[in-house]
Amino acid sequence: MLNRRTLLAASAAVLSAPRVACAQPATPGVTATEIKIGGIMPYSGPASAYGVIGRLEQVYFRVLNEAGGIAGRKINFISLDDGYSPPKTVEQARRLIEQERVAFLFNTLGTPTNSAIVRYVNQRKVPHLFLSTGADKWGNPQENPWTIGWQPSYRTEAQIYAKHLLAQKPDARIAVLYQNDDFGKDYLAGTRDILGDRFERQVKTVSHEVTDATIDSQIVSLQSSGADAMLTATTPKFAAQTIRKMHDIGWKPPAHYLTNVSISVAAVMQPAGPEKGVGIITSGYLKDPTDSVWRDDPGMTEWRGFMQRHMPDADHTDGNYPFSYGVSKTMEHVLRQCGNDFSRENIMKQATSLQNLEIPTLLPGIRVNTSATNYHPIRQMQLQRWTGSTWERFGEVLEGARV
Repeated sequence: MLNRRTLLAASAAVLSAPRVACAQPATPGVTATEIKIGGIMPYSGPASAYGVIGRLEQVYFRVLNEAGGIAGRKINFISLDDGYSPPKTVEQARRLIEQERVAFLFNTLGTPTNSAIVRYVNQRKVPHLFLSTGADKWGNPQENPWTIGWQPSYRTEAQIYAKHLLAQKPDARIAVLYQNDDFGKDYLAGTRDILGDRFERQVKTVSHEVTDATIDSQIVSLQSSGADAMLTATTPKFAAQTIRKMHDIGWKPPAHYLTNVSISVAAVMQPAGPEKGVGIITSGYLKDPTDSVWRDDPGMTEWRGFMQRHMPDADHTDGNYPFSYGVSKTMEHVLRQCGNDFSRENIMKQATSLQNLEIPTLLPGIRVNTSATNYHPIRQMQLQRWTGSTWERFGEVLEGARV
């Protein structure tokens, strides 16, 4: 017969068994006191102008920690340099995920660089949140359910430019300078969406590599096409070169459209020569820090207060800072929305459950919306024109064609 001590021991074992079976594995990078986040930025290399985005993010999370963090946890943000080199991006992503064991990746920058790691992070089921690139493919939950962008799609942006141009001149000939990667090719796709079978007849395209020293020969080649409009789809260094070269050779087509990722006053327009880009059209979704219309705007007052207190020596005319503040604000909202569940599954669920989120640095009427089937958080933009000192908005808030 079983004695009383044996029965008690057996009962205790049975009672404790369900607790063991139901125990949830700990999320990498999450403890009772910390949430570890990984970032990858080009602090060096040909796209180093974007490095300020990562620098603000580091300050943002430090300030957030000083205010108490998230759900009693401090943010440990580890931001590494990849020099805008895809092989280095792979190396840094593996370091963050396998060695540092971050909970997720946040705002990693660049189309070619993110393309190099997207399959890896999705295989590992690591949230790959609010990428600093507008490639259209980051809005594809069927193929990459753990990856989501933030800014408007480059393809959407190109559609808006083409629609604006053709409304004025349906038979316009268009010259396109594009970076030879998914970033640049999205602008070709968006233009083709609008032109259809007229694309080959009306568009002259020339590409360049990110490793090129200059794009002077490409600009001369495009000038010879006799185009009515120029579309420049490249990163800040080459955008500044394009504006300067077009001015120097006296080529001023009636319309010049410039990708919105290369419109920083500090990083592009001033190095090019502010007077050389007068009349250039771009699209915006962020409030321009050089535009006096935002002098008393509550959102920009909040941003300026942050910059004055925590980054007083930074160039406050650089549009990359309002971008960084806006995407960091979005990330903070997602983390707060997680409650006390910081599993990778719930982080991804909350990142794709944003409803009409207002961000201080976004233009009026533009909101952040996501869902399980909408991985394009920001879909709207407004056209704006360079005056020689600032970007001046015109027209209505627009949305590209859905394809």
